[in-house]
Amino acid sequence: MDGFKKFLLRGNLVELAVAVVIGTAFGALVTALVSSFITPLIAAVGGKPDFASLYFTVNGSKFTYGVFLNALISFLIIAAVVYFLVVQPVAALLIRMNRNKEATERDCPACLSEIPIRATRCKFCTTELATTP
Repeated sequence: MDGFKKFLLRGNLVELAVAVVIGTAFGALVTALVSSFITPLIAAVGGKPDFASLYFTVNGSKFTYGVFLNALISFLIIAAVVYFLVVQPVAALLIRMNRNKEATERDCPACLSEIPIRATRCKFCTTELATTP
């Protein structure tokens, strides 16, 4: 039971739970924005009074593509926000952090395996190598 309590109270798990809750709230907010403002503007340009109620029927079956378009626009907005506010900054930060690291390994010219820079013999193919200063 003690291990389970430690698992639940780890920082990563709590941070993940907070991120899921905030993400869910943000998704609901974007969905409301799309259904309340964006798609009615699109519908007004197209001459339809309610974009979400657009549908077509095939053999009596009703296909509500307006609802799908609302969900698609919501998804695209959320994906753009995540990409531009999370993915790009984290990638730039990782590049900046790894820029000043010195190389600790090099490729063996014979077998192309990664070996320590100061090695004089490859540990994989046993080729003798010139040492690097």
